Amino acid sequence: MSNPTHTPDEPVSSSRPSTHNKTLEINLNSAHYGTFAEIGGGQEVARWFFHVGGAAGTVAETVSAYDMTVSDLRYGHADRYVSRDRLHAMLDFEYRRLVEELDAKRGAKTAFFVFANTVATRSFSHRENGHGWMGVRFQTQPRSEPSEIIIHVHLLDVEYDREQEALGVLGVNLIYGAFYCHDDPRMLIESLVDNLARQRIELDMIKFSGPAFAGVDNRLMSLQLVEKEFTSAAMFMGTGEVLQPSEALYKKPILIERGSFRPVTHLTLDMLERAQEQFLQEPQVHGEPPVVLMEMTLRNLSAGGAIDHEDFLARVDLLSVLGKTVLVSNFGPYFHLTEYLTRYTQKMIGIVVGIPSLQEFWNEKYYTDLRGGTVESVGRLFKNLVKVYVYPARDPVTEKVITAETVPVNGPMAHLYAFLLEDHRVEPIRQYNEAFLSLMTKDVLSRIQQGDTSWETMVPPAIVETIKKHKLFSSPTTLPTA
Repeated sequence: MSNPTHTPDEPVSSSRPSTHNKTLEINLNSAHYGTFAEIGGGQEVARWFFHVGGAAGTVAETVSAYDMTVSDLRYGHADRYVSRDRLHAMLDFEYRRLVEELDAKRGAKTAFFVFANTVATRSFSHRENGHGWMGVRFQTQPRSEPSEIIIHVHLLDVEYDREQEALGVLGVNLIYGAFYCHDDPRMLIESLVDNLARQRIELDMIKFSGPAFAGVDNRLMSLQLVEKEFTSAAMFMGTGEVLQPSEALYKKPILIERGSFRPVTHLTLDMLERAQEQFLQEPQVHGEPPVVLMEMTLRNLSAGGAIDHEDFLARVDLLSVLGKTVLVSNFGPYFHLTEYLTRYTQKMIGIVVGIPSLQEFWNEKYYTDLRGGTVESVGRLFKNLVKVYVYPARDPVTEKVITAETVPVNGPMAHLYAFLLEDHRVEPIRQYNEAFLSLMTKDVLSRIQQGDTSWETMVPPAIVETIKKHKLFSSPTTLPTA
């Protein structure tokens, strides 16, 4: 095991305590007492508490069920040992056991906690980046109902011992945050990377629950992970339940539509539904139900560089009414999106766009950081099993319908685009509602804000009801609408 010390590439901020000092502060505070359960590669967190001294005041027990059979005997059988389900089984078992055995003796004066993790790190047989689940269940006061924080982490170091070091620091940060920052979840999230260079880990899921976090909206917490660049994207279901991306995307075909969804219109949904009909007919999909995602990028959430959280929740609430799974990302070009998705699946990926977005594909200004410019971006976008489905538009001047086959692409890119059409990498959406072609999100939003009730015919009835009930989008905000 690695020595839990502060490494040179992790400078301690003058405003943040070191990992050593965090651990020692917890040990010297007799208010908290609990169990550490670590299986798989994550054996480093309890080690910090023994290393700094004073652990007798904090540690009731440490458990390292490293062998799978032993782990099953203690926590029950698991199909996947590095999973959210396994983490919950660990927290449930250890917390119940801790309270049952120690409540009579210490319960009146002690706030109990359980820290657990299940992690796969690099090894002689496993050369891929490590990842794992980590959580803490804790009382804020003696004999209070417990609260809980769980996270999912990707380990990005290329050396096994460096992954272990990062796990140890992250675990201490999580426990410290639960004890001392639970009344400020935003600060708690920021503190998770204290004393860690951010290129060492990726945090792509966090969930708060219990009485300490009664007012916390986990969708906003997911957004903060992306805002702070702890991850490139975060996911949650229409119910508001946060997802770790592999839980939803692993080995699944994916269909995704990017937009502002401010608000969702008949056109928004028709694009997605008609594309899905064609997607299911693809030989590579074999009729397998795809994961359908609605993606919002930070660019579509910001005004003057700041994220409007109220506006974000308004849009998410509308997508929730429709039962849609949301992906919030910091991706710019579409190839960044497909490269992210192929981390989780080798199945077919369908991207749904309109004519304006298709035309933006060819704008060189988006690819100035690529040596190959637009050509490189197209190559990276279609490197894997990716197809773009294009919904037509109506020319505002001629009123003619523009399709993927008739949209003008000028200059040298015209030949490349012709090839993509011929190779069926770009596919026109053939069944569409011509009455929707004149709908523009910007126009619908303007009518809402002006009190012009004609907008109600432009969006699905469930969306109309939600917008009116909660008075969504009633105040003008300068945000992108594309």
